[in-house]
Amino acid sequence: MEDARIELLQGMPIFGGVRAETLEFLLPFCPVVSVAKNDYFFREGEEGDSMFVIEKGKAAVLKSWQGQDHVLQTMNAGDCFGEMAVMDFGARSASVRALEDCTAIQISVGNLYKVYTQDLKQFALIQMNMGREVCRRLRAADDQLFSAKMESP
Repeated sequence: MEDARIELLQGMPIFGGVRAETLEFLLPFCPVVSVAKNDYFFREGEEGDSMFVIEKGKAAVLKSWQGQDHVLQTMNAGDCFGEMAVMDFGARSASVRALEDCTAIQISVGNLYKVYTQDLKQFALIQMNMGREVCRRLRAADDQLFSAKMESP
């Protein structure tokens, strides 16, 4: 199972280029959580210090507006969410609810700090990759916002 998890992580942008030995070091510290269908990984506004990588199942990223939840994105196996909380220690910007029974690897700031103490270059690579992923998502959000603005009267 450990090899499958390493392969899953290495296939993601955040862990692209990260050595297998680094992930072998990291994974024993990271719990695998199970979230039942319709339960939440976390809710918008909660404090957070970890990100999640879906191993199995699907989840919806939801943003609340005027008492209604709106789906921003659907996440599948191999997708990650929650990395903003790892980077900025801020409150969760959205909720994530399981659309199916899910299992996910939970990676906390503390877990990543262990990589920092073990191998600074690999830690820096993970941090740079996280920054790139957040920028990619910001660009997509900017494009959506611009399109919506241009379509409104």
